[in-house]
Amino acid sequence: MNEIFSRNELYWGKTAQERLSLSHVAIFGLGGVGGYSAEMLARAGVGELTIVDFDNVSKTNINRQIIALNSTIGEKKTKLFENRLKDINPNIKLNIIDDFYTENNYNFSADFVIDAIDTMRSKISLLEYCVKQNIPVISSMGAGNRIDPTKLYISDISEIKNKKAPFVSNVLYQLKKRGIETGITVVTSEETPTVQEKISEVENITTNSGEQIEFTKIIPSSTPFVASTAGIYMASYVVQRIIK
Repeated sequence: MNEIFSRNELYWGKTAQERLSLSHVAIFGLGGVGGYSAEMLARAGVGELTIVDFDNVSKTNINRQIIALNSTIGEKKTKLFENRLKDINPNIKLNIIDDFYTENNYNFSADFVIDAIDTMRSKISLLEYCVKQNIPVISSMGAGNRIDPTKLYISDISEIKNKKAPFVSNVLYQLKKRGIETGITVVTSEETPTVQEKISEVENITTNSGEQIEFTKIIPSSTPFVASTAGIYMASYVVQRIIK
């Protein structure tokens, strides 16, 4: 295992690599953003990952998601990542949650959380939980409807530059209602969001606990560039926080 991470150690040293091997990061959402975060954390040598997603690979995922191929259409994202991450690091500890996250179906603890959820209610619930439990979290806000990864930046939610972007403004509004206006790190974008056609669909989900959930999902445009970069940014931020 030392050889796998030897190039990492040349940069941040053996002590930091050992610290990463003892750390636990939870990733919520294994799409274009969260999938790249999971990949980079495994390659960095994080010793334990909790990965959470309820979805299967579809054709529309292929343009931007790392495990989405014509050969994997219809397969569970969690299972694909379980195989992939163990192939990167056979010693990694994986906690697999193949479920739709709500505040009612489970609690968790981790050294750090990556929020790559694109469903508003679940996203707000997760962020509120992390704040209340004092779990460090970094949240993705602004990967959809964009093409330029150089417009991404990391900040506190109180320092977001473009608060009028629809998804961002909705998240900030819902958090403010819960008394949260600062203390959450985000990856967001200065780029003005663009979509050629507004599409929405009603989605019905039954969680593993039997909870029935119905919501209207807005389908964003997505390019291969921004979601992947956002996920890598988030993983880099988490690793730097852990080793420092």
